[in-house]
Amino acid sequence: MKIRMPERPLASDYDELVDLWERSVRATHSFLQEDDIASFKSLIRNEYLFAVDLWGYKDEDGRWIAFMGVFKNKLEMLFLLPSARGKGVGKQLVEYAVKILGINSVDVNEQNEQAVGFYLHQGFHVISRDATDSTGKPYPVLHLQL
Repeated sequence: MKIRMPERPLASDYDELVDLWERSVRATHSFLQEDDIASFKSLIRNEYLFAVDLWGYKDEDGRWIAFMGVFKNKLEMLFLLPSARGKGVGKQLVEYAVKILGINSVDVNEQNEQAVGFYLHQGFHVISRDATDSTGKPYPVLHLQL
């Protein structure tokens, strides 16, 4: 897969990004319940996408395959289509976020072991842990920093 400079999604792309988010979450967040996915999906669409600077990649057909959200020096979200995993797309987005956007921290669900391993491989280290996520649900969150 040829990696280009990331693009900035527009608000008109948000429905497609939410679909991408859901497909990514279903492939990687097996610990979530259906009602959690529905609740988070609404938050993603109606709040979270508007609260971050978005960057991502499209495929050759112009469809979004990955996106990340950054706020200040923190990577707030990174989601890839299942078919884009393992092809360097996530790594390229994180490298862009670190080198160009200046991020140095990320939070990750402890139960998402693949993501934890990915970020550790990218040079992040666990600095703290919360027993619940930001909404108070019993999904432990690891706070990582470069």
